[in-house]
Amino acid sequence: MNFLTQYRRFRINPLIARNFKSTTKRNAKPDFVGTCALLVAALYFSSPLTCQAAVNEVELDNLTWTEAQHRITSGSTTILVPIGGTEQSGPYVALGKHNVRAFLLAQKIAQTLGNTLVAPVISYVPEGSIHPPVAHMRFTGTISIPDSAFESMLEGTARSFKQHGFKDVIFLGDHGGYQKNMQKVAARLNREWANDPTCRVSALPEYYQAVSVSYVNTLRSRGFSMAEIGTHAGLADTALTMALDRSLVRADVMAHAAKPSESEGVYGDPRKATEELGQIAVKQIIDASVTAIKHVTAAR
Repeated sequence: MNFLTQYRRFRINPLIARNFKSTTKRNAKPDFVGTCALLVAALYFSSPLTCQAAVNEVELDNLTWTEAQHRITSGSTTILVPIGGTEQSGPYVALGKHNVRAFLLAQKIAQTLGNTLVAPVISYVPEGSIHPPVAHMRFTGTISIPDSAFESMLEGTARSFKQHGFKDVIFLGDHGGYQKNMQKVAARLNREWANDPTCRVSALPEYYQAVSVSYVNTLRSRGFSMAEIGTHAGLADTALTMALDRSLVRADVMAHAAKPSESEGVYGDPRKATEELGQIAVKQIIDASVTAIKHVTAAR
């Protein structure tokens, strides 16, 4: 942000403007020292991140390169790479479900761990053949890229973070379809870097398994059937989404709808989904991921 923009903010700040006005009324000439002090204060408080905020920030996107460098040299050497995907989740859940969930969960995991940063979300992932369309690509809005492009993106991301001094690069995949790709890239890079102890890549299975296994078992113990829980856009999937960002779910329409079908992109029955049920999954994901990451970083 340039000086002129900062100065304009100073001019329109009501508190500073009042102080400046009263100063000029008391004196024939404006108080130069006082005005400069107010200007410095305006510049400081209107800056995107104060020094303390940069220390506490977990999003890499919100740091300058010098702040990021300082965080790494000060011990924040683990970076989480949230991986989402833009895909259909039936008539009642927004296309960006995986992107939002991966980002928000990565933030919570990083805050729990400490000394951890969160990379921007990778939102372009393999979703099946485009022409002819298969799987989720049969539904409007889904975006798919080739496996090779996705793996190259993951590899370039990990190599970049190694270059900058991160010691642990953790892939967090919110979608089941590309888990094998994450594992493949991590294994390939770790083989290449076997004699270089400075960095390791982990494709964290515990993150995804917390939902696909632990959460499903919890819901079953509460009396929900697998026909309700589902495997995609069903009760489990929808409740987790509601717990993290309710605006992504068209709950008012869903509550009065007939049971959705696979032809609509739904594998399960989301109509009994609630934020409260979803919070169970949030906790399970965070707990499982934090434990696994601590184990990975301690073993390296």
